[in-house]
Amino acid sequence: MIQKKVKETLWTKSFIMLMVGNLFVFMSFQMLIPTLPPYIKSLGATGFEIGLVTALFSIGAVLSRPFIGYLLEFKARKPLVLVGAVALLLITVIYPMSQVVVIFLCFRFIHGLAWGWSTTVNGTAAVDVIPKSRLGEGMGYYGLSITLGMIIAPSLGIFLYQVTTFSNLIYLSGVLGVIALVLLGIVNYQTPEVVRNAKREELKFSYIGSLVEKSSWYPSFITLVATFGYGAIVTFIVIFGEERGIEHIFLFYLLNAVMASVSRPFAGKWFDTHGPKGLVLFCMSLSFIGMWVLSFAHSDAMIAIAGALFGVGFGSLIPTLQSWTLSTTPDNRRGVANGMFFSSIDLGIGLSGLIFGVLAQFVETATLFQISSIFLLFAMWFVVVEGRKRNKKRGLTPAAIKY
Repeated sequence: MIQKKVKETLWTKSFIMLMVGNLFVFMSFQMLIPTLPPYIKSLGATGFEIGLVTALFSIGAVLSRPFIGYLLEFKARKPLVLVGAVALLLITVIYPMSQVVVIFLCFRFIHGLAWGWSTTVNGTAAVDVIPKSRLGEGMGYYGLSITLGMIIAPSLGIFLYQVTTFSNLIYLSGVLGVIALVLLGIVNYQTPEVVRNAKREELKFSYIGSLVEKSSWYPSFITLVATFGYGAIVTFIVIFGEERGIEHIFLFYLLNAVMASVSRPFAGKWFDTHGPKGLVLFCMSLSFIGMWVLSFAHSDAMIAIAGALFGVGFGSLIPTLQSWTLSTTPDNRRGVANGMFFSSIDLGIGLSGLIFGVLAQFVETATLFQISSIFLLFAMWFVVVEGRKRNKKRGLTPAAIKY
């Protein structure tokens, strides 16, 4: 008699608290993304200095991740998670004290350092509490906390900035940060045995070695290219709505969130069963179509359709790429791989904002979306071509390998 394989438990108290806590971390942070540029402009910042708001933050996040990736090779998870949450909370609540542009930019750089620390540690801790047999499904749900935060919070931040003071916005962001800290403190973290047994004196720190994990560079590079294309939407979606006279631009975010929530579990299970390659290509295709629908939108209906397509496509793409990155990484190098993954996102969106910001002076916003969609095509081409090279090198047929 053949015994049925027992399905490992995913929905533990620790996983739920970590996922919800991470949602509040992203909500607290993402509320500030669209509101800090107009705030620093009100302080008298130049266009270049406004651009530095994104650039310095991205630089700070990328610089901190190799160090935290190294610490994750031998340190317990809980204190690292709580330090990151506290650091984010403190730098958030002191923003109103920055009445001088230079000081504000210094705060922004420090915020980037804290963000790089927190996202790397939280993502690594999530992998540790998820059963390996359900990694794709688990990271899909965990990634939903990231996606929902990135989609809902910016709209909430814009609304609050328009109807109340910047200080009140910061206070609410701080409250969300406190809730995140409490939830993350409840989690029963699972530190891998290889990490518990590691001795610091036997581990040599290399900045490049802790910045790049060779075993998982492939999906991280794809992430960089894909998020570069997505950065145009993050930066210009509100401006696009104003240009086209579309009052309910929030429908893009709403449908994005709804469809990402609905599709994420199915995408995670598909990853666990069939691997990432076909799923990544499908998600990129929907994201590409969604960007072109958005570029032609002149009505609420078109905005909603674009949001739905992008919600299924890009909403499932990021957690799939993260699961892919981590599934090819040794347990003791998960922190480094996670740091590299999130650095790819920060660099993609940060560089996109700067470059498309320059192009915006010469072309319409709709054209920016069409140009940025080309990067999704390049990412798809890279998946197919590089995938064939890797399979050929290992002597595998397309049907014989998931990745």
